[in-house]
Amino acid sequence: MMIGPMINSCAIIVGGLLGASLCKFIPKRLQHGLPATFALASVAIGISMIIKGHNMPVVVMSLILGTAIGELFYFEAGVTKVAAIIQQKINRFLPMPRGLGKTEFSQQFTALIVLFGASGLGVIGAITEGLNGDYKLLLVKSMMDLVTAMIFAIALGPGVVMIAIVQFGVQASLFLLAKPIQPYMDAIAYADFSAVGGIIMLAIGLRIAKIMNFSVVNFLPALLLVLPFSHLWRHVFPS
Repeated sequence: MMIGPMINSCAIIVGGLLGASLCKFIPKRLQHGLPATFALASVAIGISMIIKGHNMPVVVMSLILGTAIGELFYFEAGVTKVAAIIQQKINRFLPMPRGLGKTEFSQQFTALIVLFGASGLGVIGAITEGLNGDYKLLLVKSMMDLVTAMIFAIALGPGVVMIAIVQFGVQASLFLLAKPIQPYMDAIAYADFSAVGGIIMLAIGLRIAKIMNFSVVNFLPALLLVLPFSHLWRHVFPS
């Protein structure tokens, strides 16, 4: 029934609307401090996921080839254009906060799409529910995303709620694909998958902190490549 994806998407909508409604009552120093703190948390989560990797050559190879695919097919540029269109549509009745430019909105919105839609907890939670109907992991993520959406809606406005549509699409797809990929998601493959996801989380944190503007959407194909590469590596280089 996809209970987890539905609850998770609703949490983003509620959090986004609450954050946008309360932004007038929250001090500016808090508005600037919270996203920076979340960027640091994203970096920390990414590092903790990276160290779980089993075969680092597989992780690096998946990331390089996945990024090449993303660059060749303009994944980041496509998502950025969609973000700009969304901003133009919703700005008529849900205006952006004052002082926020269109470019900054598009860049941050794009990073948040990856943050919400491709996080390790969301991916594993959707797959777990697809396999056995257990949506507890997505329930935990929903509580986290409620607060996260509030934080970023303070800075980016109510447009954050649109991310719920993207996240539901991602989680619903993973829910449906869970059983076909089950034979390939063993402990080693999962460790390598987590490491790739950790690198993406690290890049998101650096992007949100405005330290390095990584094209994080272009990294996403690496998540699809790492599972077959992990199994291939073990056949070519058995331990």
